Amino acid sequence: MYKGSAPVSEHVPDSPPVPVTAGPAEAEPPDTAPAEGVSAEVAPTEPAPAPAEAAPAEAEPAVDGPVPDLRASLEAILLVADEPVPENVIAQIVERPTDEVAAALRELAASYVADGRGFELSEIAGGWRFYTRAECAGVVERFVRDAQEVRLTQAALETLAVVAYRQPVSRARVSAVRGVNCDGVMRTLVLRGLTEEAGTDPETGAVLFQTTGYFLERLGLAGLADLPELAPFLPDHLDDEQDSGS
Repeated sequence: MYKGSAPVSEHVPDSPPVPVTAGPAEAEPPDTAPAEGVSAEVAPTEPAPAPAEAAPAEAEPAVDGPVPDLRASLEAILLVADEPVPENVIAQIVERPTDEVAAALRELAASYVADGRGFELSEIAGGWRFYTRAECAGVVERFVRDAQEVRLTQAALETLAVVAYRQPVSRARVSAVRGVNCDGVMRTLVLRGLTEEAGTDPETGAVLFQTTGYFLERLGLAGLADLPELAPFLPDHLDDEQDSGS
């Protein structure tokens, strides 16, 4: 054999295994070869299902039916109002600018007058409300008096008069003036909205009663000062008895 570029003989004599010297162990690459008997194809990993709260929220269903126009909305609101409704309150309900609502209310009022309706739309006490026309007062009065209004009994009228002129007054005082027990009648007047509680008597602790604003409205009075004087309605002999007793 020659040194240098001579070819190496194909016969390589057996040689003992070379011992491996101790040293820092190198990290072995991960074994990516498939195990024996296992297919090399790996099934794709399925993604985990998204949590329920991550799902997009469903849109709220639209309100069924057509949306009424501004004129119809105003008429519907004022038809059920039991007291004048301010413009800004109506504007909040119909979700329109206050100026637009005010203009529409005035147009409605003018149209009712032009059409000669039996009712009118009026701005009173800082708000708007439907009222019957003054020319129809006679017809309305007959309808209310004959068909709708539940009249007060004589006992209720007498009790109401005592409260009106002696208020605030207790039940016991009213009963003493009338000479009969008035507990039931007083409850009726409270339920009708003609009287209401007005505190308690500091001496006796009894509940006191007074008339309400509805009472003044029904009688057409601006205040209690407009109540008629009692003297012209008192019997003549009552003055004589008071003079003799004094």
